[in-house]
Amino acid sequence: MTLVDSWPRLGPFQIISNMAKQLSWHAVERTVRQKGLTLFSPQDLRHLLNAPPVSISFLLTRAHKRGDVLKLRRGLYVLPDRIPSELAIANALIRPSYVSLHYALAYYHLIPESVYRVSSATTRTTRYFQIAEREYSYHHLKPTVFAGYGPERIGDQTVLIAEPEKAFLDTLYLAKLRRLTLPERMDTSGLNWKRVLGLARLYKRQELTDALQEFR
Repeated sequence: MTLVDSWPRLGPFQIISNMAKQLSWHAVERTVRQKGLTLFSPQDLRHLLNAPPVSISFLLTRAHKRGDVLKLRRGLYVLPDRIPSELAIANALIRPSYVSLHYALAYYHLIPESVYRVSSATTRTTRYFQIAEREYSYHHLKPTVFAGYGPERIGDQTVLIAEPEKAFLDTLYLAKLRRLTLPERMDTSGLNWKRVLGLARLYKRQELTDALQEFR
């Protein structure tokens, strides 16, 4: 006899509720902590707990209402006392993606301004998110130019971020397409121009190559 067979007179909602109750949130939370997960999805919990999708969904809904988990977006959760850095969140909200554009320019001190919005490049559609007091933007790039980035240890977490040269090129490229505003002041004197020119070939736009002369 299965778990569901033991509740023959219960309605569907009651069966789902009883299935979810078989999972103790405290035990689930302990497992999440032991595995070192700072961001997790329902799929992650299903694999960890070997539980039916409907039970995980019901469990997370109840945990979210109690404040035991925070929901960043549909299908992405964190524990309230283990919120990752804004850059780690940026990598996770949309995949694949890497931090780039104005935020990366500010990180590398190529522009003097502080940047409020965490900007990223992605091969998926352009999207925007508001989470708590932080804005996250994702700008579409062709798969052929999805390069020039890598993991970097920032604080106590490893995030995917563009190289300085790639952040500069991504910004200039999207500005030329009128999808982004070019910063008024950029200090490009410290860039590796051999690397810049090598990466610029990926975009296959003469307009971009010509524009580079203004910054050398």
